[in-house]
Formats: sequence, C-alpha cells, structure tokens
Amino acid sequence: MTTSSAPGKVYLFGEHAVVYGEPAVPCAIGRRARVTVEARDDARLRVDSKDLTLDGFTVTYGEAAGTEVNVPQSLVEAATGYVDEAVAQARDAADAPDAGFNVTIESEIPLGAGLGSSAAVVVAGIDAATRELGVELPPEELADRAYQVERDVQDGQASRADTFCSAMGGAVRVEGDDCRRIEAPELPFVVGYDGGAGDTGKLVAGVREIREQYGFAADTVEAIGDIVRHGERILAKGDLDELGRLMNFNHGLLSALGVSSRSLDTMVWAARDAGARGAKLTGAGGGGCIVALDESDGARTALDYTPGCEQAFRAELDTEGVRVE
Repeated sequence: MTTSSAPGKVYLFGEHAVVYGEPAVPCAIGRRARVTVEARDDARLRVDSKDLTLDGFTVTYGEAAGTEVNVPQSLVEAATGYVDEAVAQARDAADAPDAGFNVTIESEIPLGAGLGSSAAVVVAGIDAATRELGVELPPEELADRAYQVERDVQDGQASRADTFCSAMGGAVRVEGDDCRRIEAPELPFVVGYDGGAGDTGKLVAGVREIREQYGFAADTVEAIGDIVRHGERILAKGDLDELGRLMNFNHGLLSALGVSSRSLDTMVWAARDAGARGAKLTGAGGGGCIVALDESDGARTALDYTPGCEQAFRAELDTEGVRVE
C-alpha cells in the first residue's frame, strides 16, 4: 500500500490566457490531495473518493458502484475520468497493462473550485500507483503524464500550469511547454470559497468563442499575458503592494472575458474593502474560489461575514510538491 500527496494551487496571474500560449504564474498552497493505492490480484479498479469538496462527497465505482454527491454530475464524471486516465498512465509507466488497484482519495481541495483539485489528485495518483508497482518517476515526468491526463479529459484544452505546479510545488512559471520554478517571497494568501464549482470545459470554450468573435477579446487575453510578464519581475522583488494591484487588474480582465460571477465579485470586493493588497478569482471561474493577498486578519474576517462565502481560510505558499506520505 502506498500513499502520495500533492498540493493544490492558486493562480497569482494568468488563468485562461495560458491556454493560448501566454505565461501564467500558479502557486502551490498548503491544501493537499492524498491518494492511497493498493495493488490487487486482478485487473479491476475500485475507487473510494471522499472530501473532494469542503462539504465532502463520496464516489465509489468499479467492483461495487454507487454515488452519493452534492455537486453536479458532470463534475463527478470528470473526477472519475481523471482517476481512470491516471491509472492508465501508471500502468503505462510501469509496463503493467493488467495491474489492478484499490484507490482511496482524500482531499482538502474543493472540486471544480479553481484550486487545482484534479491536478493534485492526478499527480498524487500516478505517483502512488507507479510506486506501488515498483517504479519511481521524477517529478518532471509525473507533471508531464498528469498533463496528458488533463488534456485527454478536457478535450485538449488543458495547459501544463496546474499539473506542473502540483508536481513541483512553490511558485512556477508556465508558458506553453516551457515550465520552471521561480523564486517567490512568502505570500500571505487568503482564499474565499462560495461553495460552488465552475465547469472548466464550458468556461474555457466560452472564452475561446468570445476571443474568436471579438478582436478586442483577443487583445484582453494578450493583456493578461502582459500582466504576468510584469508580475513575475515584481514577484522577484517581493513588492506585495504592486503584486496586489496587478491581481486586481487581472481580475478585471477575467471578468471582461465573462468568467467571473456575482459571488466571486462580491468576495473579491469584500477582501479589498477589508484591506487586502489585491484579490481576484482563481482558476476557471464561474463560481468557486477567490484569492486575496493579505497578511492581516482583515480579509479572512470580512469573507467570513460575506453573503455567499461558505468558507474562508488562509493558505500559505507550499514549497513542496508531490511527496510520499
């Protein structure tokens, strides 16, 4: 039996634009998905999946199928698709096409909320399964195989950002296939969660449609890339005030592309009004989470009392990526 864990992430800058080759800077946070894998004597797959939202739900399928969910069925189907493809990658890496597994997933990361839950589960799942079969993959290969999983499940619309960040930890810069860790100061993240979840595939497709329809929307995507390029220089200097201002710009552009929501905007403004240096949605949008930059208790306290915010929590930068538990 082998257990591996991998961190979730927030986007400091660059979501959606990264799909079109622009750079992005995601940062790993101290909320993890843990995947336990036990080899079976047959080729079957049994998965017990719990706590993929902060409220929690369980999905068991394979030998004994059944579901009890409190999120949209499309997200459940996506979650099981990620697990299936992760197992396929592990079998391929270990040259064990008939390997069977009992898999248990425990996650502190809400599903579909913009915190990289699928990437963390996939990275940890591939690592645990390959180790259970006697193969240890370097984190770079884990990141690449996990990206192949996300690309397949998301119909080719994934980027390498989430999976590379989850595998490597810390702050990373992703631009197309160019992925690397970058230096970052301590980043005092506060996350607000509205209890919902966006449909990544639909949101990405929506941005693609508006980008193809309007030239200024394509310019908006490029402007997000410009924010990232400026932001990584500011990150190296550790200027949190300027980072916050750039986060605010980034949120405005994402809102213009139609991927924010009333609940996300409400949480963003509550955090800013409480003194956060900056705040923005994180991930695909449509619901889920915002991230604020605030070392005080102001933003978290404000979010606790904001209508539509189900939970607020501090999530410091996690410099460690995938690991064996």
